[in-house]
Amino acid sequence: MSGPQAKRQAMSSLEQLRELTTVVADTGDFEAMKKYKPTDATTNPSLILAASNMEQYQGLINEAVDYAKKQGGSLDEQVEAAMDKVFVLFGCEILKIIPGRVSTEVDARLSFDKDGMITRAKHFIDLYKKAGIDKERILIKLSSTWEGIEAAKVLESQFGIHCNMTLLFNFYQAVACAEAGVTLISPFVGRIYDYFVKATGQAKFERLEDPGVQSVTRIYNYYKKYDYKTVVMGASFRNTEQIMGLAGCDLLTISPSLLGKLSESAEVVTPYLTEKAAKAMDIEKVTVDEKKFRWEMNEDAMATDKLADGIRKFGADAVKLENMFRQKLSQ
Repeated sequence: MSGPQAKRQAMSSLEQLRELTTVVADTGDFEAMKKYKPTDATTNPSLILAASNMEQYQGLINEAVDYAKKQGGSLDEQVEAAMDKVFVLFGCEILKIIPGRVSTEVDARLSFDKDGMITRAKHFIDLYKKAGIDKERILIKLSSTWEGIEAAKVLESQFGIHCNMTLLFNFYQAVACAEAGVTLISPFVGRIYDYFVKATGQAKFERLEDPGVQSVTRIYNYYKKYDYKTVVMGASFRNTEQIMGLAGCDLLTISPSLLGKLSESAEVVTPYLTEKAAKAMDIEKVTVDEKKFRWEMNEDAMATDKLADGIRKFGADAVKLENMFRQKLSQ
């Protein structure tokens, strides 16, 4: 054996995957980023909440508290200032480690407030600018509600602010995002899998039969077939089979535990997703307006359930973070 095949067999699965796909770290843990060297990183309230309980990040928490106190105002206003600041502080630290972009998430409780999301996103970009970070290195994460997609359309077209649409479970959500001209979408593979495991009792799927993998594959092929600029970042993985089944996807955001398993594996990675193959497919073109979006979501019990559940969970973790800051600001 010689040439490229021999080279690939000498590489870990993670190293091979990196040659096909941009690997993103799904964590707020800086040490994990230093270890696995992802191109990009993404955070959310749950990840920041977990990191805030670790001793090594207390300096950032305290810095956010000090910043909020200097801003003044009511306790509620200071809590909001601390929340925004801590997300940006984590983002700035992450950008010292990675060469690419960091995703910073707008409060999920604004998921149905178009103007509120736009205002909060612009505030994040302003905070990053004051910290010396150009907006090109930031992706603003928004929930893939109709209002979130409309907010992203404004942010992208009017302000040049790049958006990452999260909590995406449905093909028509993805089409609406692409038509809105967003930079990136994050379809949630693992949460789709979770739903079908619970609904069917089937706990194991073949690599390409996994419903989450199939959902992202359909979206990827549609985007490439019709030359959308929006890129696809598979997210929320439960196992390495799901990751391997999406090799070739534009980006994959992976937790440290699964990055570890891939780095220890020597399995040869097959590129299941390719632009060339997608171009050759017979795929019907669809258009999604608000009526179509709402109807298709209504018809998709899994997507409706998981979108609502995801917003509730991110909202609940945001409240926990707020309570932590409220306590510190009251001392």
